Amino acid sequence: MSAMAAQGIRTRRTQVNGVELDLLEAGDASRPPVILSHGFPEAAHSWRHQLGALADAGYHAIAPDQRGYGRSSRPTEVSAYGIEQLTADLIGLLDETGHEQGVFVGHDWGALIVWELARLYPERVKAVVGVSVPFVAWPGRPTDLMRMMYGDRFFYILYFQNVGPAEAELGADPRRSMAKTLWGASGRGWGGPGNLPTELPPMEGTGFLTQMSEPPALPYEGPEGPWLTSADLDTYTDLFRESGFFGPVSYYRNLDANFEIVKDLGAERVSMPSYFIGGSMDPVLVMDPSGIERMQNLLPDFRGFTMIEGAGHWTQQEAPQAFNTALLGFLASL
Repeated sequence: MSAMAAQGIRTRRTQVNGVELDLLEAGDASRPPVILSHGFPEAAHSWRHQLGALADAGYHAIAPDQRGYGRSSRPTEVSAYGIEQLTADLIGLLDETGHEQGVFVGHDWGALIVWELARLYPERVKAVVGVSVPFVAWPGRPTDLMRMMYGDRFFYILYFQNVGPAEAELGADPRRSMAKTLWGASGRGWGGPGNLPTELPPMEGTGFLTQMSEPPALPYEGPEGPWLTSADLDTYTDLFRESGFFGPVSYYRNLDANFEIVKDLGAERVSMPSYFIGGSMDPVLVMDPSGIERMQNLLPDFRGFTMIEGAGHWTQQEAPQAFNTALLGFLASL
């Protein structure tokens, strides 16, 4: 029996919103649903430490491989990865449970999805938890703002806008791409703000993996001990060999279109209880140092945040015990 099966984690394939999604789930299907939305480049596997804990606490936990990932449906149009489709997929999973409302928890790109889902479908959201990426209300088209900030210097989201280069770079050796990415944004892998380059390299000739250090031997260590094993890396590698990177990277190619859809939906629509969990060593939060203050000011029922000491960007994987304590504590307060 696998470790996940021993925790009562089940696999299933389902059809929602015109796509088929593979998912992991745990807990009694009649219990209150908690839907877990992964980031880039991840999969439902990134929630392996949360599913059983949520089930034990009395919830029905559901974590899909979202569209474009793994063996889930992989539409071939960039526009198929916009916020309307991504949020409707998760609402379709909620509909399957028979519950009117669910709790949505999202990490990284998944956080962007659940924050916008709370704006688009507030009546369906009992509570929302962002992980690593705070709520953001862009003041203008995101890529315009990024070009103003970075000019001709490299920034990965701008690099991701053109179809082809990122897919070729990341897909050339998926195992190496995943090893470098998962190490490079971890708390111990990037080493903190003191290791940031004083000047960014030029956009021309620079790739996503260019500046990432060579990863150490597995397992990778985190604040609670080993967090990524050879078996975990095998799982991610197999999934990205299957899917390639077009779908995952195309989420970023919809940022401007997403902005047009949600720009007139105020933050006050995120009126349900909200919470944030981050890592003290997350490079994303170094890029967005005012995120927590912004949520405190904008979100009507922001219930606070937990910052996990020593955790980097892969928050729920690097420090699962501290993460689960924070998440279950917030859920118990609802």
